[in-house]
Amino acid sequence: MTPYATLSRRGDIALLCIDNPPVNAISPAGIGALVAALDAFDADRSYQALVVYGAGRTFVAGGDIAAFESPDFSTAPFNRFLARLEALDRLVIAALHGTVLGGGLELALACHYRVAQTRTQFGLPEVKLGILPGSLGTQRLPRLVGAAAALDLIASGRSIGAADALRIGLVDELSDDAPLEAGLALSAALLARGAAPRRISELEVPGDGLTANFFEDARDEALRRKPFYPAARAIVDAVQASRLPFAEGEAVEARLFEALRVSPESRAMRHLFFAERQAAKIPGLPRDTPLRPVRSVGVLGAGTMGAGIAMNFANAGIPTVLVETSQAALERGLGMIRGNYDASAAKGRLTAQQVEERMALLSGSLDDTALADCDLVIEAVFENIDLKKQVCARLGAVCKPGAIIATNTSTLDVDQLAEASGRAADFVGMHFFSPAHVMRLLEVVRGARTAPDVLATVMQLARTIRKVAVVSGVCYGFIGNRMLEVYLREAECLLMEGASPAQIDGAVEALGFAMGPCRMLDMAGIDVGAKVVIECGKAGGLPPDDSYRAMVRELFELGRFGQKSGAGYYRYEGRKPVADAQIARIAQELAARHGIARRTEIGGQEIVERLLYPLINEAAKILEEGIAYRPGDIDMVWTAGYGFPDHKGGPVFMADAIGLDRIVERLTHYGQVRGNRFGYWTVSPLLASLSQRKLSLGGARAAL
Repeated sequence: MTPYATLSRRGDIALLCIDNPPVNAISPAGIGALVAALDAFDADRSYQALVVYGAGRTFVAGGDIAAFESPDFSTAPFNRFLARLEALDRLVIAALHGTVLGGGLELALACHYRVAQTRTQFGLPEVKLGILPGSLGTQRLPRLVGAAAALDLIASGRSIGAADALRIGLVDELSDDAPLEAGLALSAALLARGAAPRRISELEVPGDGLTANFFEDARDEALRRKPFYPAARAIVDAVQASRLPFAEGEAVEARLFEALRVSPESRAMRHLFFAERQAAKIPGLPRDTPLRPVRSVGVLGAGTMGAGIAMNFANAGIPTVLVETSQAALERGLGMIRGNYDASAAKGRLTAQQVEERMALLSGSLDDTALADCDLVIEAVFENIDLKKQVCARLGAVCKPGAIIATNTSTLDVDQLAEASGRAADFVGMHFFSPAHVMRLLEVVRGARTAPDVLATVMQLARTIRKVAVVSGVCYGFIGNRMLEVYLREAECLLMEGASPAQIDGAVEALGFAMGPCRMLDMAGIDVGAKVVIECGKAGGLPPDDSYRAMVRELFELGRFGQKSGAGYYRYEGRKPVADAQIARIAQELAARHGIARRTEIGGQEIVERLLYPLINEAAKILEEGIAYRPGDIDMVWTAGYGFPDHKGGPVFMADAIGLDRIVERLTHYGQVRGNRFGYWTVSPLLASLSQRKLSLGGARAAL
């Protein structure tokens, strides 16, 4: 194995090379190699300066996050190394390229001077893992760039480019040379002018015109905007501590870091970090599976979903053709795309030139033979099984040999559609989430006959278009919508029993959900939700329960489609939901029609349990049936696609935090209290077994 760090010589300059592919992450073992290299430099007084650089495609893109799980984890060894590095009496230059993130940026800040390639990215993204920088990033960065700029970078977790880094004083020079050559050039220039070591820890935080209440206001803002994230407030405290003597600020940072590292929020967010990476690994699919080329894409259907899907590919520089049945629909779809791009440009997220470049990659046609040369074609027509079968059969005839044919269905049987295409091996589900150009999740549905290279190609393509791809097997609703169905079922039961939409939404939003089920369905479209239920009924997939999803079907019949019609579960003033007395009347009438007893008191804990515990039970069934490969895949679907709070880690992670015994007991309780005629409260055998054996649902794969 290549040593993590090596020391070599170029004349009288020492070169410390970090080489730990793929991203040169700092690890406990690597710290020992860094210390050994520093010992060698310290012992040889013939060196005039030290250049620290990274081998491969990046400098150091952070630390080994897996090490955070160890009860013995400590930042102290790395921090001691950084202190020694900074204290050297000879110049230390960081030569930076690629991504300089987390511990990599903290390493660069311990060096005396910094030079970066012009395309280098910088950031301290620890907040995205529910922690703060633990190797003096909160102490050195404010001293270098000012408290306001440092707090913005650390609290947001965003990355900045090299030009911005130079502007705020994070780096001293930019260079187009290779990192090592740039570092040598800067060291020569510094030595020529007799520059002394510049230790950031010895600097004062610059007086940058902060208001007297700057930190108090920042703390209040963190509490208001991110009430479920203790890291947001702790970051403000740590940056404020940079105004103390360095050793005191260091102690504050260390205390806050350790409290966050062991917090349930950070554990949950770190779980998702690893789950996202695991989701890309498909059991039985070799990493070297050949990929089919995807140089052009076709989308059949230019409605809201089709237009959003097309944008993903244009954003990635892939020519895309939209096909519609009428000129008006086609123009409406292309106009929608133009409007989305113009809105992004107005917010400064795109330049006018970028808008035109992306629009130039899009073309439209009323003739489906325009799809004949596309490498991938995605159908995005209405969620109707007969219509989709017709469309898939046509695509099977029109598409060229070897082209991948995909369906964007959210619930329908992918194997039926694959057979209708006549090319089941070329067929796959690509379930985008609305709005398709914004939402991170892509459910990739693997049919019974989907070819391995088709699956591998779509998973790689998902990365190209910046989606989090999770593979699902074929069943009604796949992973996400199958679980959503039981969640919405109980929301409607609670409404008919007497709870209000605001009560139901408020109970889960208090846990950190982006929005509750009533607001969510109003936004997505009650007409869309009702049609899914109706189609499922036509296919014989509904339970023999006349009250099943009665609310959504009734609202659909009444033309209450949600935000788009100005009324759904709420009445809308613009986009603002307002309580509507009509909903209580409708719910009461439906309860009477279906013999459902009304109640005046329904508590928030009951709402949470009745919405989330059946959802968790359904997750166990999905694992039992092999629809999802891993428990973490389910957590990724729900956090990336359904607004499940990441600080809870997803439904499976949350289930283990609650305790499976508790969930089984409450499911049994509601079955007894409400009756279990249709099996709604029957505990999954897997969930029951794991509970009895005191095992976790997150470890279910090993238990199966």
